[in-house]
Amino acid sequence: MLPLLKGQGLPPFPEITPAQVVPAITELLAEANAALTQLEANIIPTWAGLVEPLDRLTERIEWSWGIVGHLMGVQNSPELRAAYEEMQPQLVDFSSRTGQSRAIYQGYKTIQASPEFATFDVAQQRIIVAAIRSMELAGVGLDGAPKQRFNEIKSALAEISTKFSNNVLDATKAYSLTLTKPDEIAGLPASLLEQAAQSARTAGHEAATPTDGPWIITLDAPSYGPFMQHSQRRDLREQVYIALVSRAASGEYDNLANIDRILELRREMSNILGFANFAELSLASKMAPNVAAVESLLESLRSASFEAAKQDLENIRIFAAEQNATEAKDLKHWDLAYWSERLREAKFDFNAEELRPYFPLEQVLSGLFNLAHKLFGITITAADGQAPVWHPDVRYFQVANEQHQPIAYFYLDAYSRPAEKRGGAWMADCISRAKITDKDVSTIRLPVAYLTCNQTPPVDGKPSLMTFGEVETLFHEFGHGLQHMLTTVDFVGASGISNVEWDAVELPSQFMENWCYDRPTLLSLGKHYETGEPLPEHYFQKILAARTFMSGSGMLRQIHFSWLDLELHGRYIPGGAESIADVRNRLAKISMVIPPLPEDNFLCSFGHIFAGGYAAGYYSYKWAEVLSADAFAAFEDAGLDDPDAIGTTGRRFRDTVLSLGGSKHPMEVFTAFRGREPDPSALLRHNGLVAAK
Repeated sequence: MLPLLKGQGLPPFPEITPAQVVPAITELLAEANAALTQLEANIIPTWAGLVEPLDRLTERIEWSWGIVGHLMGVQNSPELRAAYEEMQPQLVDFSSRTGQSRAIYQGYKTIQASPEFATFDVAQQRIIVAAIRSMELAGVGLDGAPKQRFNEIKSALAEISTKFSNNVLDATKAYSLTLTKPDEIAGLPASLLEQAAQSARTAGHEAATPTDGPWIITLDAPSYGPFMQHSQRRDLREQVYIALVSRAASGEYDNLANIDRILELRREMSNILGFANFAELSLASKMAPNVAAVESLLESLRSASFEAAKQDLENIRIFAAEQNATEAKDLKHWDLAYWSERLREAKFDFNAEELRPYFPLEQVLSGLFNLAHKLFGITITAADGQAPVWHPDVRYFQVANEQHQPIAYFYLDAYSRPAEKRGGAWMADCISRAKITDKDVSTIRLPVAYLTCNQTPPVDGKPSLMTFGEVETLFHEFGHGLQHMLTTVDFVGASGISNVEWDAVELPSQFMENWCYDRPTLLSLGKHYETGEPLPEHYFQKILAARTFMSGSGMLRQIHFSWLDLELHGRYIPGGAESIADVRNRLAKISMVIPPLPEDNFLCSFGHIFAGGYAAGYYSYKWAEVLSADAFAAFEDAGLDDPDAIGTTGRRFRDTVLSLGGSKHPMEVFTAFRGREPDPSALLRHNGLVAAK
């Protein structure tokens, strides 16, 4: 049997090759289509007669295709791409067939109207209601030409989105800056020089060393970020900055045409379903009631942060002038990271590189796992060797409850591998929790998560020494993982993050980031990788003081992206009087303090909305951040220095937000934890945009 046809359990990664994808998925789809035909012909409108067999059918597909999709993100290759692109249209066709099955839709409607529905668990009821809505949004009510066109659009969008993502990966890999002279590395920290020399050796410069070079700078985040913060060569900063913001905007990796086509197709698809635009279609299944409510929140945050962002820029200008910098009179985009880091160093008497030795990955994981135990009563232990992995650096962990029973597992793929791994960080489900019944014997299938980051890899015998930002990213993805792993819902359609409205799914992840600023937590994370010396108290105080540094700019940046996303998927008309650049420049006047450069085509690499799940939903980060900040405020109110209160509040968070998954509406879940609806004041307070009480 082909490994991809196993259909259950942990994926046998070492046995899977790109050449197996097409025959395995072809065989699987043939079986699935036959099973779907059989199910449609014999609909029994009950939970056991319809929902359970349909779950088994779709889960088999999701298990196999999910592995292929995962490998596309972490072990990309031309061979895998070709196989993925060959089979993707057939997967889209199967999805359309399932989502548009009148027999299944009528079966769901019959269940909803039956006496059985009243006896269901609340999770079961919500699954049925969500399935009906999902099928309606998938075009189940369409016939004839509209149905054919709708399905053509779905297939085309899947293909273009994959091409968009591949273009970004390829354009990122295609650029590198080779440095050979001492003056070209002026200001660069030792950690970056070690990494850049390693990149040079990988590229064929076998004799490259951190002291003598050559050094290669890339657009991968662990390289790009520190370079922009520390390079004293303004001309080189400009070159690297322009390369980043113009990625995938010309040549063989050009995404400009893909963007317009994606937006055009999404609008047409929305119109077919009776929506005025894709923004309305997107919000039909989200927590936010409508576009107006989202824009109202964004405007309230914009008005609170715009003047602060202007002051941030002015502070940088003043500081650069005090240092007699020639660029102070005309700061450019490529100057901001450099001079804001210099200002941070002067204001708080430390820089980001100083902290790296105190944050080796193993110590950070130890502190993170101890926090999880303190908050949620879980114990996390290494389980390396118990699961096949796709790369030697990948780790595997077990999660146990207070009775020391295993309740979940997760993979951690921590390091950047720009040659084969897409940028960013994410959590994805490998296996979802569910109750499995076989011959009247029921067992609970334990969830397994993928946690993927792109942090600084080990270099020259040193462990992975993390920036504080990388620590926050790890906490963020672990928060997503917690919601997947600590669910107590036994129905696959609502366990973990399944059926959680998209604009609420960032609540646990952003909640966990707050603990990076909690004194006991941060001090437990930070121990010098060579001496074992704890993170000095003065560093904690400086990190805390620096938390709101440039927060107005950070807030405004996210608002700009969110507004642009909504505008492009709402009011923008592809091929109309206003171009995409016109839209961005119009919005930039009220959501940026320095207008974008003419060559800035960052949208061409904005995978969140053009190749991910955030189309007309990027606002979700801010929407959910209101929830997450207010959730953390519950711990502040209980007393962060009171272990018993923290434990009690943590268990309540576990038993609501992390446990209930998609079994209830997010507002119900939040109020069950907080005792009231969310208040945005905590978010503004944490960002230093309103005074603390």
